[in-house]
Amino acid sequence: MHNVLGSPAQYRVILNTKNELDYCNNVCDLMSSNEIPEKIKLKLYLKVLELFSEKDFHQVNIREIAKESGISVGTIYKYFTSKQDLVFTVIDEYLSELNDLIRMHIQGIENPKEIFRKLFWVTMDFYDRNRGVAITGFITVPTRNWMQKNAYRRDDIREVLGDILEKVKKNNGIYPDMDVRTLNNLYFMFCNRHVHVWYYHGMKWNLADKISDFFELFWRIMEPRE
Repeated sequence: MHNVLGSPAQYRVILNTKNELDYCNNVCDLMSSNEIPEKIKLKLYLKVLELFSEKDFHQVNIREIAKESGISVGTIYKYFTSKQDLVFTVIDEYLSELNDLIRMHIQGIENPKEIFRKLFWVTMDFYDRNRGVAITGFITVPTRNWMQKNAYRRDDIREVLGDILEKVKKNNGIYPDMDVRTLNNLYFMFCNRHVHVWYYHGMKWNLADKISDFFELFWRIMEPRE
């Protein structure tokens, strides 16, 4: 893939309004993630997560990634504009799996409390099976830059949460004033804190096994008021 649009960094410097920045991010995403062969992903993505889950972001460079993965520097730059672009793309592609996983596991559950319990269980089980994603996404990446990416918002997860909210409200099984924005904030707040505590204590347990540490507090916020 030829870079015929110039440097993404140049676009980000000169574009200042929110709409322009959103456009820039979309262009950069297209430049970095189109048509990456699966054989490259298999070799590259796992090594990226391994390196960035073991080291701070600034301690890893493209040459080290190339050496460890067996993918040449030139090939990496063919598909990714920078180290940062590479890491964010890897995280985004892994996290995109969560949407379908959540929908699959909550299917058939009618009890509102158990729907939300399953929501967190699926999320944390995913991170247990993909620890490199959890560490890289919550601990390693430079958050300020990550926030500039459209993928940071996780609109796919917000859509799932919106569907869950609509379902449980129909059965009067939740606090009636709860909205999707607040639910989205609560979900990511509890997930973020749960992963940070796990990491701080040396990752000595499975994240999914400790949902009870916070779930009852979450449910007290969500449950219907008498």
